[in-house]
Amino acid sequence: MKPYNILISGGGTGGHIYPALAIANEIKVRYPDANFLFVGAKDRMEMEKVPQAGYEIKGLWISGIQRKLTVDNLSFPFKLISSLWKANKIIKQFKPDIAIGTGGYASGPTLIMANRKNIPTLIQEQNSFPGITNKMLSKKANKICVAYDNLERFFPSDKIIKTGNPVRQDLLTIHSKTDEGKDFFSLDKKKKTILVLGGSLGARKINQLVESNLEFFKNQNVQVLWQCGKLYFDEYKKYDGLENVQVHQFVNRMDFAYAASDIIISRAGASSVSELCIVGKPVVFIPSPNVSEDHQTKNAKSIADKHGAILLRESELETFPIVFETLLKDRGKQEGLSENIKELALPGATTSIVNEIEKLLRK
Repeated sequence: MKPYNILISGGGTGGHIYPALAIANEIKVRYPDANFLFVGAKDRMEMEKVPQAGYEIKGLWISGIQRKLTVDNLSFPFKLISSLWKANKIIKQFKPDIAIGTGGYASGPTLIMANRKNIPTLIQEQNSFPGITNKMLSKKANKICVAYDNLERFFPSDKIIKTGNPVRQDLLTIHSKTDEGKDFFSLDKKKKTILVLGGSLGARKINQLVESNLEFFKNQNVQVLWQCGKLYFDEYKKYDGLENVQVHQFVNRMDFAYAASDIIISRAGASSVSELCIVGKPVVFIPSPNVSEDHQTKNAKSIADKHGAILLRESELETFPIVFETLLKDRGKQEGLSENIKELALPGATTSIVNEIEKLLRK
């Protein structure tokens, strides 16, 4: 039997890229001779991260539609036509046995053209409120893997399979990597480590919060591992090298970062929430209020309501020092949050998704 050709499209943010890579890695374990090709959006982070993971990627000239009138909006029809044409060309040359979409601008043209050629398609939706691309693709998709209940209002109910979100498999063993993680980041093993995550691009409010509390963290005798994001690194790199502070544009070894941390401050994107449930460390979620349907707040609230994390809204950030110091000094609270968030983990998500992919490949 000839090796399978697997076409995967997803990107724009780490929340779309890492699920795509996790799925590819699991397929590769099962089918070592399979051929993989990723399709992303030119100038987006997938064009860097996917090759770093060892996979080939081709880029489409595509972007989203802005809410206000911009030059990009005027060029969108031309980008869409160009991307559909190129996606069609990629599919004709690669001849995929299946096309998988994990969200992001490039998924639309890629899976539209795959559907037109009767290639089986599977989409993986990370959020409780799907984006426009996946809602559109769901009409023709063969399977839709989701992480939340009650998505029948957006997708055809007979296609939905609740699997959870794929996570990097190296996170499943982080509890054996604590010392290795601290050594990797040259951290003091006698001090508590605070890991700050605002997403791959960064989060302005979280960065401002950390900046304004650097003296506070010093007084608490904790060390800060701060991923400020690509958009903000030039602004905050001046703090790298301060006593007990490390500033990173991006952390490539997230398994070591999670393993080394004692408390985590994070946005509440779907992929981050899924990872943090598996990591099982005490978390303070500061959700972005600037996303569709405020789904980050809903994600964080679903964990906080089960006593698995602390939810701190951006409108409440003036209370952060009290919230943080109380958590830092309460070992019982930390242990309770850890145990409760681990109860919500779906560590078999990647396996479940690839099981569905296998069913489509074998049809």
